[in-house]
Amino acid sequence: MTPPDSGERTVLVVDDEANIRELCSLYLEREGFAVITADDGDSALAVAREQTPDLIVLDLMLPKKSGFEVTRELRADSGAIRHVPILMLTARSEDVDRIVGLELGADDYLGKPFHPRELTARVKAILRRASMAGTSSAERVSRGRVEVGPLRVDWDRREATLSGQPLQLRNKEFELLRQLAEYCGIVLTREQILEQVWGYEYFGETRTVDVHVNQLRRKLSPDGADPGVAIETVRGVGYKLVETNPSIAR
Repeated sequence: MTPPDSGERTVLVVDDEANIRELCSLYLEREGFAVITADDGDSALAVAREQTPDLIVLDLMLPKKSGFEVTRELRADSGAIRHVPILMLTARSEDVDRIVGLELGADDYLGKPFHPRELTARVKAILRRASMAGTSSAERVSRGRVEVGPLRVDWDRREATLSGQPLQLRNKEFELLRQLAEYCGIVLTREQILEQVWGYEYFGETRTVDVHVNQLRRKLSPDGADPGVAIETVRGVGYKLVETNPSIAR
């Protein structure tokens, strides 16, 4: 592969299945990313340290070293690679795997099978958050929270505040707000929200998402004033969270 242009962001895709590497590469390159690949844990570490990509898409089940081991070694590295964001892939669905991956320093977690467009959306969201936050990916994960303007969502404490005032949210409202905040500026389809908030085995209608979004909007702005963030409807697609008034104090 030719070296990327200086303006391109580079993504390292690590998977032992050639078809997965090719599919990820195809969609990421369509979005303007330069892509490099590796097919086992040892190669992933070598390529990552040599080329320092902007983000790593990392399969959990790899030959030689697992995705867990690769993540652990990268986060313990003394160089710049320790702060590179990691999106972990796996065909395993156990919650414990997701938790362990995030605790080791992965930034996000995507289960197989996945739609390539969701992969590219998550890659963009992770890079956008890393750019806006001004802090390392590992530091943000360890804090266990995300901030969008005056909104702060802390999932370790399971609290959400707006301009310092606590939001009284039900369980699904909190999970919905968390998803929208984590992917701030990125449109999430109703189906994606159902999967992430209600679970892959949820068989309800997408209207459920609309109802919860409306409830959340009322709680973000009970008096109709601009709270500094808003949940925008993208007609025919889904929803996205945006910052509306940067002058509002955090």
